[in-house]
Amino acid sequence: MKRIVIFASGSGTNAANIIKFFNQTKTAKVTKVLCNNEHAKVFDRCKALNVSCLHFTKADFLASENILNILKEAADYVILAGFLWRIPPQIIAAFPNKILNIHPALLPKYGGKGMYGMHVHKAVKENKETETGITIHYVNEHYDEGAIIFQSKTPVLMSDTANTIAEKIHVLEQRYFPRVIEDVILNINE
Repeated sequence: MKRIVIFASGSGTNAANIIKFFNQTKTAKVTKVLCNNEHAKVFDRCKALNVSCLHFTKADFLASENILNILKEAADYVILAGFLWRIPPQIIAAFPNKILNIHPALLPKYGGKGMYGMHVHKAVKENKETETGITIHYVNEHYDEGAIIFQSKTPVLMSDTANTIAEKIHVLEQRYFPRVIEDVILNINE
């Protein structure tokens, strides 16, 4: 059974969904959630699901081996679920093609630094896009530029707002993210 560590920054709905999904499989288990926001709701979700959730600082993340050592002990795969910081090169090097991220748009559109959450949905609406979706991709040293693994689309109606677009994206995230992670693990399983 493979081990998954999730990085999260916010409410933790994707993290909780992934934990619940893998609690029902023999493919993998979420061993830990790491969070850079000490006030994030993901801590409450993890407590309810009996999964360890640790807070870390920017210094821990960038300037020391602390996070890398935790990952080496607890992870075969690293999943970014609403995590907003760029992953340091030493972590990418330690987990080649084993770090996955979900982005709330159809990359390469609406990707890059600062393009997350409602910023993406507002841009999609302002640019009068007729469709949007999710992209699940490998993580490299650049924001949202890793190889694309999976995309799913949803129409954007004239009547949609940034909030209704966000709701559509959330449905896609919940439906596909855990299954795509499992597919990646099963296909790459050594």
